[in-house]
Amino acid sequence: MVNSRNFSKGYYVFLIVFLGMLSAFGPFITDMYLPTLPSMAEIFKTTATKVQMGLSTSMFGLAFGQIFFGPLSDKYGRKSILLSALVIFAISTIASVYSPTIDFFNICRFLQGLGGAGGIVMSRSIATDCYTGKDLAKTMAIIGAINGVAPVTAPVVGGLVAESLGWQGIFWILFAIGVVLIGMSFPFNESLEKDLRHKGKISGLLKSFPLLFKLKGFRLWSLAFAFSYGVLFAYISSSAFIIQDYYGYSELWFAVIFAINSVGTTIGAALALKFKKLCNAALCGCTGIFVSAILQLIFYFTIDNFYVFEILTFFILTFLGFIFTSVSSISMDEGRKYIGAAAAVLGAGGFLFGGIISPIVGLGNIMTTSVIIFITCSSVSLLFTILGIKATENRIK
Repeated sequence: MVNSRNFSKGYYVFLIVFLGMLSAFGPFITDMYLPTLPSMAEIFKTTATKVQMGLSTSMFGLAFGQIFFGPLSDKYGRKSILLSALVIFAISTIASVYSPTIDFFNICRFLQGLGGAGGIVMSRSIATDCYTGKDLAKTMAIIGAINGVAPVTAPVVGGLVAESLGWQGIFWILFAIGVVLIGMSFPFNESLEKDLRHKGKISGLLKSFPLLFKLKGFRLWSLAFAFSYGVLFAYISSSAFIIQDYYGYSELWFAVIFAINSVGTTIGAALALKFKKLCNAALCGCTGIFVSAILQLIFYFTIDNFYVFEILTFFILTFLGFIFTSVSSISMDEGRKYIGAAAAVLGAGGFLFGGIISPIVGLGNIMTTSVIIFITCSSVSLLFTILGIKATENRIK
């Protein structure tokens, strides 16, 4: 990999680990307390849909936070904005531990997502500051592999902690992670040089969004990415209820099964780099999810077997890894002229979709609803991928 900044080997390793941990904010915030969702409905004496709103509010925070912090980092640099976001995350995480009601908890979750969004958008912006093309894709894949550890470990740790310390213990661990990242922010060297920063007024930063959406290639690829996130969050918000309530597995077994599926995403991110053209990896990923979801729906209405459901779910998560590596790299290259805004739109679109999708899966039969969402989102993502390839076929590699 070309090291465009001539980093020392030690600093390069630190940077990759740091960016990987920052990008893992999303999975940690959304996944770690998943094993406790059914029990939290009983603890707060509320409905499953109301508890799932905690996922939605955190995703809305993750979405809007990226739109807020991304452009600001184009003007003030990555480091100062990142530190501010991490402090917001730490404070809101402590507040969530002492939530007296589910509504107060859901507000804290929004603020927690807002702060965590700074880490996610900075991980993409910093990587794009330093790399382009295939080098950027390789960096994204390495970060994605580290990121893949988060959904593997988060529910497992969450399941273990929940059994001994309850859901509050999970949020104390999240607070500790936030503190560690605040500490790691100090040795991080600013990646956006002053002469490359936005020179105009803060209000002028908002103009980058309409300019960004005038770029047809970015617009199409970011929509493909957003709809693929709809698949991810339909799975995240429904999996605990399907595996624990429908199929009768314990919190700990759910955590193990969730971890196994998350390995598929990491494998998919690595396999995407085997394609000569990143757009072909994206096409393969969208098609694979669509076919797997169709089969899942057919088998549910015929044999309704957990092992069949699990195998197809594993394939869906693996194909998502194809999309996350390829589509995010292509999108960031297409929006390179407005890096902070591009990273914000890409991340915000995904989490905004997730926030909308999460409560929907709880309507009606959760198994049927989630699979229908898989099919719908993957088919639309496939459509935008095909259109994106046609719009950018002369530029993408």
